[in-house]
Amino acid sequence: MIESNPNLKEYSQSFYLSAGECNAQAEMPITLLMNRIIEVATNHANSWGVGYARLIEDNQGWVLSRVTIEMTRYPRVDEFYSLTTWIEDYNRHFSQRNMEIADNDGNVIGYVRTIWVVINLSTRESVDISKLSYIAANVTEHPCPIEPQSRLRPFEPTRTETYRFQYTDIDFNGHVNTVRYLEHIINQFPWNHHRENFISRMEISFVKETYYDEEAQILIDDNDPTNIRLDINVGDTTRVRSRLIFQKREK
Repeated sequence: MIESNPNLKEYSQSFYLSAGECNAQAEMPITLLMNRIIEVATNHANSWGVGYARLIEDNQGWVLSRVTIEMTRYPRVDEFYSLTTWIEDYNRHFSQRNMEIADNDGNVIGYVRTIWVVINLSTRESVDISKLSYIAANVTEHPCPIEPQSRLRPFEPTRTETYRFQYTDIDFNGHVNTVRYLEHIINQFPWNHHRENFISRMEISFVKETYYDEEAQILIDDNDPTNIRLDINVGDTTRVRSRLIFQKREK
């Protein structure tokens, strides 16, 4: 249970990376990092008394809209690591939450920028969050040195894959889980690509919800193998836009 503390401007949580959580390179997969980002953000909101349990009383919920991640490296097997989160800014439409990832020695190995909105769970429309006074009281000047997410525009794909969303893709809200989108994006690249490169920056924007049994087209522009664009579309509607920057691994 998260201890209530409405004045907690920054929240930190430590983790241990077990072998069963690692990818084929014996490091934290970016999908697990996404799970940790959501978990730490949720726990911080819970400490303020405005997490899921409180908002659901008003038929509302937090929704992750955009994520930007930059990593110099990822935690490795048997390594302890921590995530620290804080609010940079907010307005009536969304909250800007940042994070930093540090290794067991306290060295920062990555940063995260996220955008969150509150929606009405019946209408799926955004809710004015300017009345959530705790946000204004807890905005900090903790720097986040990575650039905000670039504007992700439509592009001409070099190849397209098709996927029909299955039962295990769906979360308790009835639509495709955030991490499952990311898994399908990462799986568009073969083993050798991930063995030779790691994702040094990822930008992802969740545009519209997707549901069970919908058939999606994953559009890929890999003309530049170090700077790749991927969109997930259903029919003529874009559901997810993303951009991956790959960096060569050290030998």
